[in-house]
Amino acid sequence: MGTKYSNHHGSSSSVLSLYYTITLSLLPILSTSLDTITPTQPLTSNQTIVSAAAAFKLGFFSPNNSDNWYLGIWYNQIPTKTIVWVANRDNPLTNSSSATLKINQDGNLVLADQSSQQNPIWSSNFTAASSNTVAQLLDDGNLVVRIENDYDPANYLYQSFDHPTDTLLPGMKLGWDSKTGLNRMLTSWKGTDDPSTGDYSFEMDVSGLPEIYLWNGKVIDYRSGPWNGLRFSGVPEMNTSDVLTFSFVTDANEVTYSYGVTDKSLYSRLIVNPSGALQRYTWIETSEVWNLFWYAPDDQCDNYKECGVFGVCDTNNSPVCGCLKGFEPRNQQAWDLRDGSGGCVRVSGLECHSDGFLRLEDMKLPDSSTVFVDRSMGRKECEKTCRENCSCTAYASADIRGGGSGCVIWSGDLEDMRQYAAAEGGQDLFVRVSAADSRGIGSKTKSVKTGKIVGIIVVVVVLLLGLAIFILWKKKRKQRVLKEQTERRGSYERSTQSQFLSEGVRFQSAEMLANSVSVLDGIETLLAHIELPFNITIFDQVDKDLRATVQLLQKRNVAVAIHDERELNVIHIQRVLFRDV
Repeated sequence: MGTKYSNHHGSSSSVLSLYYTITLSLLPILSTSLDTITPTQPLTSNQTIVSAAAAFKLGFFSPNNSDNWYLGIWYNQIPTKTIVWVANRDNPLTNSSSATLKINQDGNLVLADQSSQQNPIWSSNFTAASSNTVAQLLDDGNLVVRIENDYDPANYLYQSFDHPTDTLLPGMKLGWDSKTGLNRMLTSWKGTDDPSTGDYSFEMDVSGLPEIYLWNGKVIDYRSGPWNGLRFSGVPEMNTSDVLTFSFVTDANEVTYSYGVTDKSLYSRLIVNPSGALQRYTWIETSEVWNLFWYAPDDQCDNYKECGVFGVCDTNNSPVCGCLKGFEPRNQQAWDLRDGSGGCVRVSGLECHSDGFLRLEDMKLPDSSTVFVDRSMGRKECEKTCRENCSCTAYASADIRGGGSGCVIWSGDLEDMRQYAAAEGGQDLFVRVSAADSRGIGSKTKSVKTGKIVGIIVVVVVLLLGLAIFILWKKKRKQRVLKEQTERRGSYERSTQSQFLSEGVRFQSAEMLANSVSVLDGIETLLAHIELPFNITIFDQVDKDLRATVQLLQKRNVAVAIHDERELNVIHIQRVLFRDV
């Protein structure tokens, strides 16, 4: 019994010891698998936190194993580390071993190392001090600072979604927020291995009719076109999608754009890359690659102001730039050299109340940063308002849903217009023109007519080229047939005549044959090397030019035999010379 008791006690001790060993070994893993940072539980450089459903991870990273370290967020379940947010992008850590992310005394989330305790590397930097805050990484990739036990998003003290870097995730908002006063934008990395602020930004312009611009420093590279109720008028790819949803909110509290995914297991991200391209990627699980779903600028007409003022860009035409009806190129020489940046000017002046309107269909609306917008107007009232205002140059509906509503009015030059095919999208735009130019209004620009003419010319040229190739092929085929027949005759002549001397002169046009002098020149050359008399056998059609040549040859003491081959179109003379037998 005692032995049994002793063995049992030893077994219990072993199990307890094993339990503590396993528990202690798991402590670092358990601590780093939490999604929350508290005042008593900071994050050190060798730790990470993971969102509740394990979608995203927060931790320290060094691009391409450089000496710089950053605090960032990336996808947890994607094998390729894809960074979606960086806290200290312009202030990297150089000593990662002492780096700590913690809640400080006023409740802010701060990043510091051993040398920067008094001046943190990065901070959430909100002013509403609180001593009971926590930081949590959510499953949508948002890092938030909130009051403990307060999960209401409206009460967040800080969120990384308000401070994006180069990536827009589903649920993030791009644009202006009245509560924070922030105009949230994307800014590119400096390079593929350098997350510091780059040269390119994608930013909402909330003046006029809001739209988003891609900036290269202080220069606009690309414009989305204004939101028309369904999509941005310059992004027809937003027309339909089975996997993505789009939202645009315009009210007193915010002017924002966001998107969502219909399948929560789908990963999608919109980025501005270091080269200045907007790119939307989706993760393909089966092949484990990021698939490029959409990008801009996409073509020549995506370039900002490609065709200048009152010019319309259309990739279905060549050249792509065209002038509206009633307009002509400002610089014809540059236009002929396919530089349309100078734009177009009116041919006829406006007379205000007698002017008409040119309806253009399937358009990307002109730059709308300075337009007048009234969302309560209908189209008829909008047209009346524009007609009565002599400075109005164009108008359109603010929202194309339900037949159109709201009114947008342009004054001054119209810039960065684009024509789409009917299947691509766009919307109606009504441009003010003189009364004469408004008659016979069409839906396309002059460049469309030019494109049709060019198309007809191309078709005709192709047909003529094909015909020429066919004729050449037929001609060469007949030449081969004639050559075979001639060689057979030559063989026959050699078998019946003696002392073969020479053969093989061809004339491929009736004009050359008719020039008997040139023929005689060749004969006279032969006369210097052979003795007279000699015979010439001619296989050919017998026409008046040939007869004249024969007569001239006979006068030179040359015996001529003629063989008629009327079935052949190509004139072919074979001279077979013999010594007189």
